[in-house]
Amino acid sequence: MAKKSSAAIALVATGGILLAGCSGGGGASDADNTIDGEVKGDITFLTWRTDLEQDGTFDKYVEEFEKKYPDVNVTVDALSDYPAQMQTRMSTTNYGDVFGIPTIQPDQYEQFLEPLGKTADFEDKYRFLPSSSFEGTQYGVAWGGNANGVVYNKRIFDEAGVTELPTTEKEWLDALQKVKDNTDAIPLYTNYKDGWPLSQSFGNLGGVTNDPDAPVTLAEDPAPWTEGTDVYAIDSLLYESVAAGLTEEDPLTTDWEQSKVDLGTGKIAAMTLGSWAVSQMKAKAEENGASADDIGFFAFPANVDDEQYAVIGGDYNLGISKHSKSKAAAWAWLQWLVEESGYTQTQGMISTLISDPLPDSLVAFEAAGVNLLEINPAPAGKEALLNETSNDAQIDLYGPIYRQKLVDIARGAADGDKESYFAELNDKWGAAVENLAG
Repeated sequence: MAKKSSAAIALVATGGILLAGCSGGGGASDADNTIDGEVKGDITFLTWRTDLEQDGTFDKYVEEFEKKYPDVNVTVDALSDYPAQMQTRMSTTNYGDVFGIPTIQPDQYEQFLEPLGKTADFEDKYRFLPSSSFEGTQYGVAWGGNANGVVYNKRIFDEAGVTELPTTEKEWLDALQKVKDNTDAIPLYTNYKDGWPLSQSFGNLGGVTNDPDAPVTLAEDPAPWTEGTDVYAIDSLLYESVAAGLTEEDPLTTDWEQSKVDLGTGKIAAMTLGSWAVSQMKAKAEENGASADDIGFFAFPANVDDEQYAVIGGDYNLGISKHSKSKAAAWAWLQWLVEESGYTQTQGMISTLISDPLPDSLVAFEAAGVNLLEINPAPAGKEALLNETSNDAQIDLYGPIYRQKLVDIARGAADGDKESYFAELNDKWGAAVENLAG
């Protein structure tokens, strides 16, 4: 699973779901096995990055780490369907020593995770702490982070005559129309069939309106699909792009892996994804005889008083199992991955270390004056409110179903129009808000 679920992790963490069949609290630890103990023993790292296992990257990581810590033996176990397999494993006590924390309720952290220390003690060193912190205790550290926006082929935009990157929906539609009129490229590729890419633009929640509390704002808004909100702008952009004929001709036959090649080589002009995708598109460009320099990244086309904002958030947070027998070794491995492995540099991600510079893919953001925005942690008692509202309304904010219907309506394959569908969504959402408030 090559990095396809990471862009929305920071938002997902604000409203986790309960794991089925959760185990109870962890047992006591021997003094030598606490995080402050001796760095030795056998540890297993469970990861979603099957591609890095297959290309030998993890072998190199383990070799380098074990040179520094010769009394530790690291085993890497890459899971092909990470969320589902982790849900099963975490119903037992056998879910590795270090792992990417799946979507769980923050008040469940202590059941599954070894506390790393007080959050305040990490604030001068690490970014993205709120997504794995609870009541002042830190349970995880992000393995890098991402910005949300648009991955695009600069050469195609140039050939189309797009001289300035769009900062509004109208400018976006005008730019895509130029691509359609002046090139052979597909202006915007939705990846409708794979589904999950449709939800990637939801990672821009908060960036449209410059609202660091956007998840709670959305959860408490009885009619969020109303002009002027984040979710309206995000979904309107998709609808209007499809309705104008600026997306792939047959969305039922899209292919994620092929789309990376096609954007890299210029057959596709743009996709709404996180910055994590830039390195993959660059690699595909080079593999297929194109230039990696053709691939760029820009902020979601919206602005507040002529200021643009891009939401940044952590990728999977790495945590340590409550049941690990080698917690000091696990903590050393976690810190090494975050601080010394070079992972974020090679992946073009935002380093978790505050002292590190932004990746090259985001340097253009600084030049364009784009403001980076981190979402605030939800206040006590509202950590799961957005997820609860979404479930009650039966609108899969983090999934593809309602957006696939949006695409179907926009392309004339389902009844309705934008106004009627947004009204339907508002009715369902408003009923859920009222129900949960009551």
